[in-house]
Amino acid sequence: MSGLNLPISLEFFPPKTPEGAEKLRAVRQQLYGLKPEFCSVTYGAGGSTQEGTFATVGAILSEGVPAASHFSCIGATKASVRQELATLKAMGVKRLVALRGDLPSGYGAGGEFHYASDLVAFIRSETGDDFHIEVAAYPEIHPQAKSAESDLQAFVTKVKAGAHSAITQYFYNSDAYFRFVDDVYKLGVDVPVVPGIMPITSSSQLMRFSDACGAEIPRWIRLRLQAYGDDIASIKAFGLDVVADLCEQLKNGGVPALHFYTMNQSAATTEIVRRL
Repeated sequence: MSGLNLPISLEFFPPKTPEGAEKLRAVRQQLYGLKPEFCSVTYGAGGSTQEGTFATVGAILSEGVPAASHFSCIGATKASVRQELATLKAMGVKRLVALRGDLPSGYGAGGEFHYASDLVAFIRSETGDDFHIEVAAYPEIHPQAKSAESDLQAFVTKVKAGAHSAITQYFYNSDAYFRFVDDVYKLGVDVPVVPGIMPITSSSQLMRFSDACGAEIPRWIRLRLQAYGDDIASIKAFGLDVVADLCEQLKNGGVPALHFYTMNQSAATTEIVRRL
């Protein structure tokens, strides 16, 4: 456990080149000093990075750290999922992050799984308790949800299908998180909901991500970042203050753990944890 008396976990994405893999190996070594409970590896739409995901998961396991594989089901068949589960189990993976996955553009509702809850139920029926299953949560509402109410119901359905815990989309307003946890608790869900934390190191990247995934950047943060222009040092210093403060609020509110979206970098996550 890190020195802040709160379990932490780290997320990486699969590198696309041998140089990227080398760089990520060095980043992981720096971050292992934080004693993460596990490291997760993301998965591209339509399984585009599945090989890279499994290779990175294997590398983390070989370094003696528990690894979780993201697992998306868009376009998958029961047979393909069954085969992938067997592969992961043979590798020694004990934790999965079960997701629907992004719909590729122009994609109909093909495949045998339409929702993450279908995938969770299938994994549970096939493998019992072999895997700890994480699902995604959206404190600020999934960008494709029909309504806030239907989004909460979708989350409850995933948990009732057999999820053990959840990791949220990143956010910068702790009220959104605490309200979400209260709302699902009232609907009978009491699994741990771990806040996902996105360090701020680049304003253009953050704006691009947030527009794509529906995470809100509060106006005051957006305007401050715009005011810094290309002043990278100021953006990073401001980002550290904002995110460390957010983590402090979450910690004081009794969150079960913190999950860091590292973006395959070590400096910001290390500094935020150090401040806590």
